[in-house]
Amino acid sequence: MAIFPQTRAVLPPSGAVLLPHRTDRARRLPALRHIGPNWYAAVMGTAIVASAGAALPVDVPGLRGACTVVWALSAVLLAAVLAARAGHWLHHRDQARAHLLDPAVAPFYGCLAMALLAVGGATLTVGADVVGVRAALAVDVVLFTAGTAVGLVAAVVVPYLMVVRHRPAPGTASPVWLLPLVAPMVSASQGALLVPHVAAGQGREALLLACYAMFGLSLLATLVVLPLVFARLVHHGPLPLALTPALFLVLGPLGQSTTAVNQLADAAPGAVAGPYASAFGAFAVLYGVPVMGFALLWLVLAGAMAIRATRDGMGFAMTWWAFTFPVGTCVTGAAGLARHTGLAALTWLAVALYVFLVAAWAVAGARTVRGVVSGALTAAPVPPAPVTARTR
Repeated sequence: MAIFPQTRAVLPPSGAVLLPHRTDRARRLPALRHIGPNWYAAVMGTAIVASAGAALPVDVPGLRGACTVVWALSAVLLAAVLAARAGHWLHHRDQARAHLLDPAVAPFYGCLAMALLAVGGATLTVGADVVGVRAALAVDVVLFTAGTAVGLVAAVVVPYLMVVRHRPAPGTASPVWLLPLVAPMVSASQGALLVPHVAAGQGREALLLACYAMFGLSLLATLVVLPLVFARLVHHGPLPLALTPALFLVLGPLGQSTTAVNQLADAAPGAVAGPYASAFGAFAVLYGVPVMGFALLWLVLAGAMAIRATRDGMGFAMTWWAFTFPVGTCVTGAAGLARHTGLAALTWLAVALYVFLVAAWAVAGARTVRGVVSGALTAAPVPPAPVTARTR
């Protein structure tokens, strides 16, 4: 069963012998040994609170200032996790390679791309109030370029490894598999923010259409994987308790694709000819409304599964960060639809989802800080309990 890094141990291959210099290296900075790529989820979940709050189609006193503080926190978190992951690769290369070859962990490399993109987008939309538009744009360009490159590589390399090295068993499909496939969709939506800053002409049109290409790449890949995830649920029952929040990851491509088509529609005028710009605007509504409807259906289903898991004793794990970024994409998606349709119902939907997002972020953040201080989240993971048959 594919699970999050904190719920399984990664052991050396049978018969493997650790060389003395590797043993000495592993003893240095032991707290970094189990810092996997899933920790970027905390960065993503924090950055989306800032950018989603700025995107709300309502004027709430003090919200902009609060979003600015959260943006600054996300930037600090990004720097901290990047440093921790660099230390992980430097001092614990055996574990880092084991993570890359583990089908439960490798998909989280998509989180690195999304963390870079999320902080970059929040810098341009919120951080510009502090650092200025010019500096914010420069930061966003760097993070967008790096995040897009990492995301496109992950979207190819992780599925390749799953085919030739991981070879997961039938019935083990996990929502985690969506992570490297969603990253190009995040690039599509964040790239739309940069389109107006590109000089008019071929460059601006190329960036816009490249974003639509990444939208299609991610969408079609998601349509391949999502049926596998639902088939696994139907035929094998609920996910293990610690992995249950990962069901919310399905909201990521749904909400992010809705966000992307709406932001790209905003950027289309001035980038492409008038008829195409109008068509992109119509497509944003024609695509976004049905997909948001399915997102709400999945939100209720995943919420019911999470409540069931809570009753059965689900404790805190890093999987709880799945309650944040995917929901945040639904906030920005609903806000974009509200902007293009003028419907008050969509405005209130965005507000309601944002309230849930902030609550989930506060809980996940507080529990993560507690786990880091106590050492529980940086300790070696324990093997999962045996999976039993579904009883209800």
